Amino acid sequence: MLSDARIDSLRSDTPGCAERRHFNHAGASLPPRRVTEAIVGHLMLESTRGPMEAAARVTDELAMLRTNASRFIGAEEGEVAFGGSGSALWGSVFAALPPLRSGDRILIGRQEWGGNVASMQRAASHAGASIEIIPCLDDGSVDANALSAMLNDKVRLISLTWLPANGGLINDAEAIGRVANAAGVPYFVDAGQALGQLPIDVSKIGCDVLKAAGRKYVRGPRGTALVYIRSKFLETLNPGFVDVSSGPLVDGKVELRKDARLFETSEAPISLLLGLGEAIALASELGVEAIQARIAFLATRLRKGLKCISGVEVRDLGTKQSGLVSFTVEGISASVVRSKLAEKSISIGANGVPYTPFDMTARGLQEIARASVSYYNTAGEVEDLVDAVEKIAKDAIR
Repeated sequence: MLSDARIDSLRSDTPGCAERRHFNHAGASLPPRRVTEAIVGHLMLESTRGPMEAAARVTDELAMLRTNASRFIGAEEGEVAFGGSGSALWGSVFAALPPLRSGDRILIGRQEWGGNVASMQRAASHAGASIEIIPCLDDGSVDANALSAMLNDKVRLISLTWLPANGGLINDAEAIGRVANAAGVPYFVDAGQALGQLPIDVSKIGCDVLKAAGRKYVRGPRGTALVYIRSKFLETLNPGFVDVSSGPLVDGKVELRKDARLFETSEAPISLLLGLGEAIALASELGVEAIQARIAFLATRLRKGLKCISGVEVRDLGTKQSGLVSFTVEGISASVVRSKLAEKSISIGANGVPYTPFDMTARGLQEIARASVSYYNTAGEVEDLVDAVEKIAKDAIR
């Protein structure tokens, strides 16, 4: 449990808390001071020692990042790689799968992230393969039993976005994993909104690949991401690009790395990785279970407040819900709601169809406002947000 005193300390260590009430953690959270100091400190070291020489001085810190990141998601150390974008890492691993053939099938959750869908759609259309949506349960979550009924020898991939970008739904990633594992079908999980918000154990999920960005709930810098690749699954992949780190020439032949760093490049933003290391260390110190409980408390309070406002509809699905709270205001677009709140120094997000195209289309939504809470938000900030949305809703009716 995170005490009030601990929350106050965390807020004091987050300069942005003095500037605004931030409810866009699902987009990018406010970094704590220790993250920023790690980044700036290394940049200063590069400016005096040289970037290559500075990197050589922090090899132990980078090794600790790999160890801590692996432990954070229940992986072996050689199963985690880093990059600048979760979508790019996911796309690189997807592109390394055996080529699709005519008649092959990819099964995805209705809430699949739009970037993943775009990569899959291009590959499927070129090969004459298909992308099919797994049916949902009554609460909107992906139905594992329905998935089981869809399987045959043409299914080449099952892909799930665990926590969708357009609302508070938490899909049952473990249930989907049990079906995928029993069928021997590769299973990819997009954990972009889960890292730092929910406890993650890749062995329990049963996924072959899991990706996440560092800038969201774990509070790392933008331009950092990680990907988990199960060690045995790595053997089935054939990357389309390698360099002197991932596939050096040895005696005239390319020698591919035998760990997940097969999908890293020799060039990396060292300062950002050090910042990510500090963010993961902080989340580990706080305990993800305590973080999850605090987020659930604040998100429940926010949903209740918004549901009491005339003209506001909370759009979240799911029996089990996350810290992403989606809503619409009658007569006013989500992007305008976001702009009006920004004028009051309150930050939220606004998502359109491209983010979760199949789910938004299925529910007839063009855009949703998204207020995402983090553990260091306060009940007072939640009340301020509810009051501000109520005023916007009343003004829209006039």
